[in-house]
Amino acid sequence: MTAVAFGGSAVALGALGAHGLKEQLEPEALESFRTGVQYQMYHALFLLFLGLEKTLDPRSRKRVFGLVVTGILCFSFSIYFLSTAGLTGWDLSAIGWITPLGGVLLISGWGYLLYRIFRSKGR
Repeated sequence: MTAVAFGGSAVALGALGAHGLKEQLEPEALESFRTGVQYQMYHALFLLFLGLEKTLDPRSRKRVFGLVVTGILCFSFSIYFLSTAGLTGWDLSAIGWITPLGGVLLISGWGYLLYRIFRSKGR
């Protein structure tokens, strides 16, 4: 369900960026917005795979899920807020550190999954 929600909202946000924000944002801000959408969609698909994957133990699956969901929220959503700050007039420069934190969480989700796969193959 979470994968579907993130995937569907990525499509909607992508359409917003392509049609509603195209004339409103500077090209660099629009490109950042698109990056947020792309990473959200990539990781929605990752979560879909995670939900279908049957060899991972439930505790490990839950840990990967938590890392990726938190990573999406920190990475993509901070980019959405930061790239549209010019439209909203909000000074969001203080939250800029959240984006790389989200990236680290996403990488950690992938890394932990890889670790668990190698561990299970070694048994």
